[in-house]
Amino acid sequence: MSQLKYKRILLKLSGEALNGGDKGQVIDFNILDNYAVEIKKIADAGVQVAVVIGGGNIFRGASVEKSGIDRVQGDHMGMLATVINGMAVQSSLEKHGLKTRLMSAIKMEQVCEPLIRRRAIRHLERGRVVIFGAGTGNPYFTTDTTAGLRAVESEAEVVLKGTRVDGVYTADPEKDAQATKYDRLTFDEALNKNLKIMDLTAFTLCKENNVPIIVFDMNKPGNLFDLVMGKTVGTLISN
Repeated sequence: MSQLKYKRILLKLSGEALNGGDKGQVIDFNILDNYAVEIKKIADAGVQVAVVIGGGNIFRGASVEKSGIDRVQGDHMGMLATVINGMAVQSSLEKHGLKTRLMSAIKMEQVCEPLIRRRAIRHLERGRVVIFGAGTGNPYFTTDTTAGLRAVESEAEVVLKGTRVDGVYTADPEKDAQATKYDRLTFDEALNKNLKIMDLTAFTLCKENNVPIIVFDMNKPGNLFDLVMGKTVGTLISN
């Protein structure tokens, strides 16, 4: 087998992707199973995998203020949603024979381990897929920021942001037929062009710690494996 380009990665998945666009269905288990199959391919190849998943398919804290719910309370509700998704991802991965650990930034020992950085790295070294739940444990931070932070903490070589489009475009390709794709960008270029890839805090964490981000289509079978093998997939953002 060819040489792996990345031996430890942080995979960022959106919660919305789990419902397949069907607002009446919180989790589409076929999509979840497809994700597990793709993650198993790279884990079996020797890649150490950490996962951060959003909770937007269940609850989005940032959008509830107008409904009268306090923003801090809403954000904590959103963090709990990411734990529910994390449990679903964990079960799906284990169904495919992978060893996993779900670690939470909010203590809830009955369902997952407390987040301890050294323990997380040890799990990765032992070949366990580590799922980071409950965001950063603090309000006002997105799961994009969580992905950047956990990537830096766990010494991941790259953040792989799985989306439903095949990279970063000049405009939303689902709305603008003239949008063109970038193969690679610098962090500064992405910021100057105001491209909505990840939030500013996440970008800053990755930029300052020299952790590249690759945006790619997670729904295309084989993309994740091709990425860790060093093939050009999606859009690379780096220094």
